[in-house]
Amino acid sequence: MTAISQKPEAGRHTLPDDGTRQLLKWGGSMVGVGLLAALLLETLLGGYSPTGASTNTGWFALIVALTCIPFGGLLLSLGVAKWLRNRRIERGR
Repeated sequence: MTAISQKPEAGRHTLPDDGTRQLLKWGGSMVGVGLLAALLLETLLGGYSPTGASTNTGWFALIVALTCIPFGGLLLSLGVAKWLRNRRIERGR
């Protein structure tokens, strides 16, 4: 098993990879996909009414939007919280 070591810059300590980048990347991606699905639902897929989407593809876009936006938002907010915590820890050193 080979470990890849990264040399810290002069005077800087590096924190171990704790998944912050992955949370930010995937959370942002999921929110983006959800917003894209909502935009497509409104513009190209017939929109929606109080009873739901107008087309079958619209229903699929609605389900994707209503799944990706909340879950991606949670991932993104957790990633931002971890990033802020890591930044505070790094400044304290």
